Amino acid sequence: MDFELTDEQRIAQDATRRMVSQEIEPLIAGYDPDQPLPKDATRQLIQILAKQGLTTARLPEEAGGSALSALTVGLILEQLPPVAQWALGAQEVTIARIYRGSTPEQRARILPDLIAGNKITCTGTTEPDAGSDPRSIRTTAVEDGDHYIVNGTKMWVTNASVCDVMMVTTSVGRDENGLSRMMRIVIDKEESPFTTRKIPTLGLKSGHLGEATFVDCRVPKRNVLGETGDASRVLTETWIANRPFMGLYAVHLAQKAYDAALAFAGERVQFGRKIAGFQLVQELLANIATAITSSRLLCYYALSCIDRGERSNQISAMAKRYSLAACQRAISEAMEVHGAMGISTELGLERLYRDARMLPIPDGTNQILTLIEGREITGIPAYRA
Repeated sequence: MDFELTDEQRIAQDATRRMVSQEIEPLIAGYDPDQPLPKDATRQLIQILAKQGLTTARLPEEAGGSALSALTVGLILEQLPPVAQWALGAQEVTIARIYRGSTPEQRARILPDLIAGNKITCTGTTEPDAGSDPRSIRTTAVEDGDHYIVNGTKMWVTNASVCDVMMVTTSVGRDENGLSRMMRIVIDKEESPFTTRKIPTLGLKSGHLGEATFVDCRVPKRNVLGETGDASRVLTETWIANRPFMGLYAVHLAQKAYDAALAFAGERVQFGRKIAGFQLVQELLANIATAITSSRLLCYYALSCIDRGERSNQISAMAKRYSLAACQRAISEAMEVHGAMGISTELGLERLYRDARMLPIPDGTNQILTLIEGREITGIPAYRA
């Protein structure tokens, strides 16, 4: 088994680090990390990432995409600060979802502005009463001539409060089991107005996690994507890669906490010597390093399984669930290394902890991921498949 990265992957990592230090960090440095990044700044951020081909990471080359392997995308995403990971994640996955099942006319009309970052986009699936079970959605789309009339509410949508375009999962009726027959439709806020608001959250405060409300929203039929009933499949296909990506977001946060803890332990003096020489401090550092390394390798392995075309439901769920738990614990232990300073807002470790605590929610909660793993192990679903 070869654990070495290819020259191409190392180059991609190095190029991303340079982009972060030279373009992204100077852009976000002027804004309060505990306040939402203004829309213009968010657009600029996405445009910087677009120039590196990151908004088309999962699109084939013939469609103008980067056609990057899942592992290469993960290696790149791991280098980005949380606000960039969050904004890009919603933009890129929505572009990938729109591409799947869309017609050449739709791709030519909708995608260029999203790919370039001229318009901010996102996916609206979760609702107040439908989260882990998307087939329980109640947002409706009713035919009206050449339009659909959309009514409903979407919640916990990344980029919602600054979006220009949203891909919305709607219900066009119920099947014999009472489940929604889901349809995907692209809603451009300028031609089909809807309202949005940011939802205040514990962490990732510079991002734009929000709610969208559609009241008699008239959307042209030409914006319907794919076939009715394909929404669940398209969402699942993209969630499988998103889960180890989310795990690598946590690795990024834990790595920053570890770097700070290691530096602090080498400087802080108590009882006449540096605390790095104390056995229990070394234990904390060893625990953190182990959590980061094991999480990183598990996520890399999950992405490499996806690249090989293997069935990756179990390993993808495992990668996210394990990495987020391990890295949250690692950040907490890094705070312990710092003693009282660890809980200060001045140091910033508490922000890393809050940001990491946000990550178990999107793309499958810990409990749903556990049940996915259990289903794959036993062949018996513990919830509706």
